[in-house]
Amino acid sequence: MVHLLEIMDRAWEGPFASTNDFDLKILVPKLRQVVKKYGIKYDPENPLSSDDDLADRVFKAGIELFAEVGVYCVDTSRIIKFTEEEILEGLAEAPRCPVFGEGNDAKALVARKPESEVEPWCFIGAGGAAVSNERLFESILENYALFLPLANSITTPTIKEIEGRIVRTKSPLEILACIRSSILAREALRKGGRPGLPIMNSIASAGSDTAKIAGSQFGLRPSDGWLIGTMAEMRINFERLNEITYVMNLGGHIVAETAPILGGYCGGPEGVAVANVAYHLISILLMKGSCQLTFPIHLHYGCTSTRNVLWADSVSSQAISRNSHFPFFINIYVAAGPMTEMCFHETAATVINAVVSGASIEFGSVVKGVEVDHFTPMEPRWASEVAHGVVGMSRSQGNEIVKKLLAKYEDNIPNAPKGKTYEQCWDMKTKQPIREYRQFYQKIKAELAELGVRFKD
Repeated sequence: MVHLLEIMDRAWEGPFASTNDFDLKILVPKLRQVVKKYGIKYDPENPLSSDDDLADRVFKAGIELFAEVGVYCVDTSRIIKFTEEEILEGLAEAPRCPVFGEGNDAKALVARKPESEVEPWCFIGAGGAAVSNERLFESILENYALFLPLANSITTPTIKEIEGRIVRTKSPLEILACIRSSILAREALRKGGRPGLPIMNSIASAGSDTAKIAGSQFGLRPSDGWLIGTMAEMRINFERLNEITYVMNLGGHIVAETAPILGGYCGGPEGVAVANVAYHLISILLMKGSCQLTFPIHLHYGCTSTRNVLWADSVSSQAISRNSHFPFFINIYVAAGPMTEMCFHETAATVINAVVSGASIEFGSVVKGVEVDHFTPMEPRWASEVAHGVVGMSRSQGNEIVKKLLAKYEDNIPNAPKGKTYEQCWDMKTKQPIREYRQFYQKIKAELAELGVRFKD
């Protein structure tokens, strides 16, 4: 595996390119070329693919794309490149079963295959969406511990304000928000009876490397996960490389985050599928991840539940899961908000699509992750129950369910309902969802059971 010091040499000495030249003369033409070369074509009638040959062609295209294009370092205007030999070596040496968490909550994250009987890892919670204050942050985290029995790890919210003061990136308040996030999250999980549950998006409140590193010293453990992201498309900066250097020397887990954009430089779903495979390889060689978290996302709608994104997710997930032992998650962003049928239909479609295609899931962001306090423990609980309810399901059956769910919501994505806030959905005293939400949940659960989801109870 290529050493971090060698990567930094390449960041300083690799081929020079302007930003525009990298995007328009290197990345875009090569991506179009490999899509055509490998005969990759979008099939809107089958958002959950069953085509093994297509998946394998997408994987080959992703290797070629990465080898030819590399990763652009924005701080040096140089391209960090890897040979195909190095890429294949990295795939062979990539982590297989990283262990996250402590005590009774410690567990190995294992890669899955399409239609696998292996239960998916459920990395669930807030998805980094904003919570208005520290009081609600701690309440939500405690209720995740109490109310999410299928959670294998937690994704925390971002704190918007500290004692009434807006948190601003690269200010002392950002550092303070990250410190408080670590302290409050660990204490809330202890109160909820799951002190060893790993936090795998540390630290959501961090926008800068300084704040993430500083906040890590106040309660995060090497068995947690440091979520570190690339920049779209196929770029990295020194701030992220600083974080990678810190976590590697700490002996912690890097959760390599990637997000190819449908409608951007990747083009349509075919290009997104290929780019997602390239990002899988970047997660191993450049980002030194213990696992990958990826969420191909729609440029205009800001969610992952559209038909074309689902197809790109399905095909790339199968490409990865058939050809790599490096574990990965598909992240789920839905357009609608809490306590709406649309939110639950979107969530079910995206979860089924991912799990049946061989991925594990990360869930948390409803209302596209942009509305403050618009999330509760009910939505991640739903995602985890659906995920476990489709273990071993065939791709053809999953495809039929996904198509039925799409028919219920896809026309409403541009004008999705915001739903209700945490405090409108949750009884803060009893630490339970309000009666109306419990009844709603059972109604939607019965509906999905009729479609073929095999819930555990």
